[in-house]
Amino acid sequence: MSQVITKRPRISRRRLLKGVGASVGLPPLVSMFNSSGCAYAADLSAGVKKEAPIENRFVLWFNGNGIPERYWIPAETGADYRLTPCLTPLAPFRDDIHIVTGLDNFAAGLPGPGNGHHNSMSGLMTCTRFSGRGASGISIDQAIAGKIGADSRFRSLQIGVAQESFGESIQRNMSWASFDRALPPEMLPERLFDRLFGHREEGWINRKRSILDLVMEDASSLKKELPKDDQLRVDEQMAAVRDVERAITTLPPEYRRIDPPEYEDMKDWPRIAKLQSDLLAHALITRQTRVASYMLTKCQSICRFPWLGYTAARHHDYTHADGRAPGADGVEGQRIMRDICRWHVAEFAYLLQRLKATPEGDGNLLDHCCLAFVHEHAEANPHKNNGLAMIVAGHVGRLATGRHTETTGTVADLYVTLADDVLGVGLGTFPTFNRKLTELLA
Repeated sequence: MSQVITKRPRISRRRLLKGVGASVGLPPLVSMFNSSGCAYAADLSAGVKKEAPIENRFVLWFNGNGIPERYWIPAETGADYRLTPCLTPLAPFRDDIHIVTGLDNFAAGLPGPGNGHHNSMSGLMTCTRFSGRGASGISIDQAIAGKIGADSRFRSLQIGVAQESFGESIQRNMSWASFDRALPPEMLPERLFDRLFGHREEGWINRKRSILDLVMEDASSLKKELPKDDQLRVDEQMAAVRDVERAITTLPPEYRRIDPPEYEDMKDWPRIAKLQSDLLAHALITRQTRVASYMLTKCQSICRFPWLGYTAARHHDYTHADGRAPGADGVEGQRIMRDICRWHVAEFAYLLQRLKATPEGDGNLLDHCCLAFVHEHAEANPHKNNGLAMIVAGHVGRLATGRHTETTGTVADLYVTLADDVLGVGLGTFPTFNRKLTELLA
């Protein structure tokens, strides 16, 4: 660690700033860890001495409608691969990611009801076929949450950005508790804020008060016990919470409205996406959850992208030559899909930056996270379910980073490898699992 703890307070990793009806989590403080980087896990003020390794976290990130492979998948494998146009936002995180290509969504090809989108989404999230109404099994994030989520305030968090009314349950949800039982993502930042901070009242809504007003007395009392470096981290955390709070309360009223599908546009979605990522980062930083899913766009998304200059057609239209758009198999359609997918990757990079910038123990929060970025399809136009391209990020366990691996196997092979050999949760198996992808491990 940068600072070895000698004579300083010992603060439990579970310590919260509390007020009437509200609580604010603390960032990782130096005083929360011993000289070996283990966290103080119990209530030390009660005289209980207990230390534990820093917990691993898992985030499953999703984007709909597939990719343009020529602009997304690197031509080279190994450590010397070149970042493609879609992946350029990840340049600062090259050593923090592993590009994985070549996997098959086997369950998407099983006989049963539904179209290419229904089958792909069910297979991608649960590795089971579409039931006719939803997924036929538990999603991988919930399977992992069942192993490591019980000791957190939230067993898992489901977060979304795309406020689309289009589609059925399978298109609007990525997390599934069991057969046909969806766990909808929270798409409104103000509601996610309320869940994390546990308070809602008119003064806050009217921007006359801050949630921090309710915990200020506890914060002042705690800071008196802390060394200056930890006092600064507490101040920075509270300032970050206040920045998010202000951003949410200044959102225009229309962002809450969900329009009919024909008029579906993203209403300031880049701003919403970053707010949701900030709130997810806060939940991970303050140990409120260890597992989360993040749905940036819906399956078979039909949104437009005015900030990219693409409003003539909708996202799904650009993947097919249907008269509204040139189609993803043509030159113009491929370039439009390139720009859309580069924005997807840029939002993922924003979350990585937030995690990597947060000190924790003898490293940073990204060192204790595993994130998996998945798509509904490989090449978008033919609804391709083999040769999928994914991104794994973080430095948990035995995960190798800084490379591109082209491999074979199923989506479940990746999930079980991440769950058991990276996160160490002991999942054991998952539908369509055949083998561990040892080539992804260091």
